[in-house]
Amino acid sequence: MNTSPLVMGAVAYAPKVVTIWEGFKAWFAEQGLAFDYRLFSNYEAQVEAQFDGTIHLAWNSPLAWIRAERIARARGLSVRTVAMRNTDCDLRSLIVVRADSPLQTGADLRGKTLGVGAIDSPQATMIPLHHLRQLGLVGGRDFAVRRFDVLSGKHGDHIGGERDAAVAMLAGEVDACCMIDGNHLAFGLDGTLPAGSTRVIETTEPYDHCNFTISPGAPEAAVARFTELLLGMRWDDQAVRPLMYLEGVRQWKPGRVSGYPQLEQAVDELAFYGADGAILDADYRY
Repeated sequence: MNTSPLVMGAVAYAPKVVTIWEGFKAWFAEQGLAFDYRLFSNYEAQVEAQFDGTIHLAWNSPLAWIRAERIARARGLSVRTVAMRNTDCDLRSLIVVRADSPLQTGADLRGKTLGVGAIDSPQATMIPLHHLRQLGLVGGRDFAVRRFDVLSGKHGDHIGGERDAAVAMLAGEVDACCMIDGNHLAFGLDGTLPAGSTRVIETTEPYDHCNFTISPGAPEAAVARFTELLLGMRWDDQAVRPLMYLEGVRQWKPGRVSGYPQLEQAVDELAFYGADGAILDADYRY
């Protein structure tokens, strides 16, 4: 076994993160791969650690991927993605209203108030605002935006902001709210949005979510073995199924970057990151 571990970064968005990566660490060791991880309180610190030698790869949000790619390009370096969950592919965000709302389409939001998630949420803030911009509606100009900032720095890897926006929408505090399609279903199941209480008035184009991003200079042989082991995991393998369940994946897929253009455009429209990955939004606290 290689005694120098491959070190991965992960953001501690919930206590289960420790359980997940401790389990993966033990399983990788059984397969002969020395593996370790570092936890970060936010994605901005994690991305920066990809360029100072701290970590060899990162379990990155889509927004973190964009920043890592921009920093790398500005420095004449490159990053790449090797894997993502099947549940990270071809997702959509929704704009939701109360069932009794007079709003029928996104165009009807003119002069209204839209509830969004955290400032750095791709799925509940950035991509929906981009979608509306494509319809000719700009937040802050054509409609008011009320942000529900929960756990900034976690890039929407939680449901707090989306849930708060949904509750505010039901209470009539905002006219519509944004959420990822999976949370619309989950909120129906847990009672946040009672059956029949809402309607969807807009659905975004599909996009991708998290990926494993390889840092510049990462050890190629260890990365290759990590990728081989990850893509080889099977849901029916009782040794790994509990870990896959906790991580919300049934099959690991090869990484791709074709699902990020909407978010790239939103980042520029909102002046969130610069071309070199610099953080531009003065309201962002992480």
